[in-house]
Amino acid sequence: MINYSKLFILLILSATTFGALAQTSATSSSPYSKYGFGLYEDALLPQNRAMGGIGTALGKTGGYNDINVINPASYSYINLTTIDMGALINSTTLSQGSISQTSNNFRLSHVAFAVPTGKHAAFSFGLLPYTDLGYNYTKTGTVSINRAASGGVDTTTTASYMYTGEGGLSKAYIGYGLGVTKNLHVGFNIAYIFGSEKQFRTTQFTDLPSVLNSSIENSMSVGGLNYDYGLQYDIPFSETSRITLGYSGSASTQLGATTKFIVSQYTLASDGTVNTALDSLRSEQTDGKIKLPLINRFGITYQKDNKFMVGAEYKMGSWSDVSINGVNAGLQNSQSIAVGAQLTPNINSIGSYLAVVDYRLGFNYDKTYINVNGTDITQYGASFGLGIPIPNTSRTSFYKINFAAEVGRRGTLQNNLVRETFFNFRLGFTINDKWFQKFKFD
Repeated sequence: MINYSKLFILLILSATTFGALAQTSATSSSPYSKYGFGLYEDALLPQNRAMGGIGTALGKTGGYNDINVINPASYSYINLTTIDMGALINSTTLSQGSISQTSNNFRLSHVAFAVPTGKHAAFSFGLLPYTDLGYNYTKTGTVSINRAASGGVDTTTTASYMYTGEGGLSKAYIGYGLGVTKNLHVGFNIAYIFGSEKQFRTTQFTDLPSVLNSSIENSMSVGGLNYDYGLQYDIPFSETSRITLGYSGSASTQLGATTKFIVSQYTLASDGTVNTALDSLRSEQTDGKIKLPLINRFGITYQKDNKFMVGAEYKMGSWSDVSINGVNAGLQNSQSIAVGAQLTPNINSIGSYLAVVDYRLGFNYDKTYINVNGTDITQYGASFGLGIPIPNTSRTSFYKINFAAEVGRRGTLQNNLVRETFFNFRLGFTINDKWFQKFKFD
């Protein structure tokens, strides 16, 4: 019989985790997140991240079912109810000249579910981040004050220009994958992208408490549909080894966006804190559209079942077409390459626990969609991870902890720009179980 208690737990767990993820604040500490509508994040789980971010040509890479959102055609390999949820710890060091600053962040990173609907078919749904906006930095400058016209003495003072941003967009999706033939698999996702972002530019004269300071707020609330699609084709060499070719894409759809633009003035208290705004010089609200980029991914893998897998992929995004409320966002087209591998020494080993662990390694390079002062902002990184099975006595339930560590750099010190060195630690918990199987009795 169908296990309705587990179904009830699934619904409660998904609602709770969805709510927590939707309310999680941004974890980025990157000044480059202010371009466009935040730093874009591919829909990758820790097991993919550990292999450099490959996923387009990944089906079932070991004895466990994994949810590979980046290519919905992979859902057709899933034959057990699968749950995957996890968290991210991020440490970022920003450097500019001889100055550096480190920040640490934590958040829930993803929740995804998949349920088989046939021998070679399954649907999946979940919630993942789509973009991340988060930065906070200050510049100072000297401003001349003309008082001679009113009988005073011309002087100068120091002005602080503060820039902050917070928020991000999330991606809630539902998808389906189907094995059309023994070797051809297709799939699609329908996603709802939503969230809010705020950016502030503030000018303060800290040496002149009586002077009016100004604040400019740009906020945006976003919601709309997006679509992913993909296919995978297996070229078998034997019963246990094959090459898989994969393609997946994300459509260039438009999201609804409500933007607010507010200019206000305020004074500083004697202790330096901000007083309540005295007035608003300008307040506008506009309803418009955000045009998303078309993203194409191409991948290839070679694997020997339950032994090893190696793969590579190429991704390109038409970010130069992105616009916000009809205005081009000033981005450039992006390109990225990634390579990765997974090794399981002996999945059937009884005497050595380390032999049944998945060992993963990967590398990636990205020419991002950001260009500042005529300089392309690039990113590169290396990753390592483990898939650690959790022993249990059940014949129908299987558990695994997926860990990924990433180290990389974004940006450059040239042209007075900022270089970021980041460390990401990702932890995911995967459950495989026969939840909806009907048992027959003789």
